[in-house]
Amino acid sequence: MILFGELAPGQAVTIQGLVSDLNAGMTPVREAIRRLTAEGALQFQGNRRVCVPELTLAQLDELAFARQAIEPQLAYLAAQKITPEAISKLESIDESLNTAVRRGDVKAYLEHNHRFHTTLYEQADASILFAIAQMLLLRGGPSLRVVCGRLGTNGLPDKHQQALLALRSGSPEAVATAIRDDVNQGIDQIRMTLSSLDV
Repeated sequence: MILFGELAPGQAVTIQGLVSDLNAGMTPVREAIRRLTAEGALQFQGNRRVCVPELTLAQLDELAFARQAIEPQLAYLAAQKITPEAISKLESIDESLNTAVRRGDVKAYLEHNHRFHTTLYEQADASILFAIAQMLLLRGGPSLRVVCGRLGTNGLPDKHQQALLALRSGSPEAVATAIRDDVNQGIDQIRMTLSSLDV
């Protein structure tokens, strides 16, 4: 719900409300909230309420720095180990993403974009970097949904095709560059949206 922007930045939720929405028990919901709070994806407001943090421009700069350091390195490592089968899987995910863009399906776009990145990064076999990347993607998810709400999916081009071409040609450096450009493009779109909201 956080990752794909179903909970908006600033939106408050209650433990009881999540129990009802997720049809889950109190204990797993509390544990999920505890873990998500530790990762910065939720913050406590007191009185058993939590909310999705609103990303400030200063925090976006931090997020951008971290993503630019971590994700291209994961892509570089992945490119050195990736199999033809994994590349085919990435191509299939990207085609589904492109279909979502053509249909204006924001939820599907966000889901397939996340799958593309995580599927690529998993190939790196770098568990520490991968865990950091997962946390960073989680922190940016709600704000990316805000961008989609303002620009629609047609305002969200990516560099996945460049990454795929580089994977097929066996160039780890070019894969890392494509992913860095992809990350920068997404960050720039979030920055423009936050600036227009005077955050």
